[in-house]
Amino acid sequence: MSTWIWAAVLVAAVFAAEWGSDHLAEPLRRLRKQWGLSAAAGGSLIGIATASPEVGVNITSAVRDVSDIGLGAMLGSTAIGIPALVSVGYLATRKRDIPDDPGHQRHLREHLLRVDPSAVTVQALPYLGILALAAVLILPSPWQGLQPIDGWILFAAYIAYAGQAFLRGRGEAEQVEWSRKGIWLAVAGVGVLAFGAYFTVISTQNLVKAFGISSIIGGLFITAPLAALPEIFASWKLSRSGQITPALTNIIGDHAVTMTVGFLPLALVGTPIDNFRLVWVSFVFVGLMPLLYAAFIRWGGPEPGFRRWQVLTLLGTYFVYVGVVVVWVLELV
Repeated sequence: MSTWIWAAVLVAAVFAAEWGSDHLAEPLRRLRKQWGLSAAAGGSLIGIATASPEVGVNITSAVRDVSDIGLGAMLGSTAIGIPALVSVGYLATRKRDIPDDPGHQRHLREHLLRVDPSAVTVQALPYLGILALAAVLILPSPWQGLQPIDGWILFAAYIAYAGQAFLRGRGEAEQVEWSRKGIWLAVAGVGVLAFGAYFTVISTQNLVKAFGISSIIGGLFITAPLAALPEIFASWKLSRSGQITPALTNIIGDHAVTMTVGFLPLALVGTPIDNFRLVWVSFVFVGLMPLLYAAFIRWGGPEPGFRRWQVLTLLGTYFVYVGVVVVWVLELV
């Protein structure tokens, strides 16, 4: 098949997987309200659905013995996710009126994207702990790579992460109505998600062969950016409606699932690290993103959130990562 056809299949597969995750996310959003979870804590719950395409890609990669595609897609999506969604959230709110935000005019003048500060303690800092644990389990030379025990340890770490978010983010429960149609759509979403994840891996495999690049590079720079597109669209829509904190905290919950539960399929089949420099450089930038995210919200100014220069810094950090990989890791320039 032509490269362009496989590229089209990849785009369609990514959006199919995201359609499935969206319909799986809706019941979880209702559960968040029913359980009285805050917007920041609810990101941990919604992240189960939003990260499901990445988990599906990793399951398919493990089954098809192309674990490097899953590993690259995981690292690439967690590197690009925060700068992409914060930038989209900032641009989406640069309009005259935002619902339920009486201070929006002042925020426009101050070039501020305001975020609930609990996003730092409930989401970002525990997520940094997860990344540190993953690095300790995967990178040191005596036990380098992913073994089954690593996957189970990271799975337990996600249970602890979600548990603390739920306990610390409890509020007043709301009455929620459930519909049979919504439940059946969620079930259908799981099937479509699995279908999309399968063809995401198949098309990436073929594109990697066509371009003559390694599987992990294909996952990093082909699969991951495309997989971020549906989340970017969703973040734009949420931010435009005034739901800024959910739009910008769901990504941390998503990444927490990706870097814990998402590792489990790759760990169960055993995944060695063939390009150690690429993986450790990626880990550095994957950790730097939530560190900047937390620092900008907590200490970036008198009000919690992101200023224009901070948004540009996050974007610039991602482009530095791409430059380091191209120039120093791959030595293409």
